[in-house]
Amino acid sequence: MKFWRALRTSFALNRPRNADPVELVSAGGLAAGRAAYRPSALLLPARPAFIWGTLLAALLLNLLPAGPVAWVPDFLALALVFWNVHQPRRVGIGAAFVAGLLMDVHNGALFGEHALAYTLLAYGAITLHRRMLWFPVGAQALHVLALLLMAQCVSLALRLWVGGSFPGWGYFASSVIGAAIWPVVNWILLAPQRRPLERDDTRPL
Repeated sequence: MKFWRALRTSFALNRPRNADPVELVSAGGLAAGRAAYRPSALLLPARPAFIWGTLLAALLLNLLPAGPVAWVPDFLALALVFWNVHQPRRVGIGAAFVAGLLMDVHNGALFGEHALAYTLLAYGAITLHRRMLWFPVGAQALHVLALLLMAQCVSLALRLWVGGSFPGWGYFASSVIGAAIWPVVNWILLAPQRRPLERDDTRPL
């Protein structure tokens, strides 16, 4: 029962919007009728070295010789989605375009295929980043699935346009796996930014 309750909470699309990321609490000592917002979780600022280091690590994971295995997720795409949701001003469309060119060179694919797909992926993540942060991580995975499938469809459309053949429905398995491991990716990349929540009734934030 606890497992199903936790799973339902993770995908709770209709939960109250003021429950997260902040909760409304009464402020003792303040004037009557006033209240203070207290964050439910405080995050340290993300260090640029950590951001770019994780993107480089994701690129190296993509460069591993996995062979023709459809279920291997696109780690670089997941990292780009994460940082464009959480740090859209530091990692933007330009970084996604350059990362796509590097993947095109490595895979020997149509030059610009991954660049276009990653650019649209970053644009979608930036567009949805405020909306996604309101939802729990399970519901965020549904948004991630839609973004990854969109990027794969763009890449597939370019291949078919130049005379390629349809690889089969298993081609989209990597997007499903990527969305399934989104909670793990989210936990790992947010871990260095977490700090213990210090309760202080005299502090407004």
